[in-house]
Amino acid sequence: MSGIPANVLATGSNEEVFDLLGQELSRRLPDRDAPQFVSEIRKLPPGLRAMAATYELDVSLSLDDFGWHFGNWHNEELAKETAIGLEELGAAELAGFFREAFNHALEYWSELGSENWMKWYHGSKLEEAVMPLNRAAWALLKERWNGIFSYWVEYARQHPEKIGAKYDA
Repeated sequence: MSGIPANVLATGSNEEVFDLLGQELSRRLPDRDAPQFVSEIRKLPPGLRAMAATYELDVSLSLDDFGWHFGNWHNEELAKETAIGLEELGAAELAGFFREAFNHALEYWSELGSENWMKWYHGSKLEEAVMPLNRAAWALLKERWNGIFSYWVEYARQHPEKIGAKYDA
């Protein structure tokens, strides 16, 4: 039977817990780019659902910014799941930044969905509008062990039942 061993959540290092969470998500969601990805994550326990929905945002904020995230992951339903996921994980402040950035992005949604959105984005009004939010998010995440993934580990330790942890008899 698969599942995350509860004893590792209690005694493992942050890296061990994070690796287990990543392995579990990979097992349950083998194709992150599939059109049905959002419907698939909605079938997961609440914690894993939140983690799956926030994974790409961590990558985006590590390499780029909020605006770039919405261009790369141009899916309103996924954006909504990401905001809900951040809240579930206890990242309320970051969720607020994300929601505000998403509201700005919606004003330019057709541009973000265009073939040349990457050229359009640099120097755009959207990039300008989300820059203060990017800075605030980067500052918040810089203080954490591993960006958004630190919320995953904290959540898993606090709520093992919400990630499908199994207990040894």
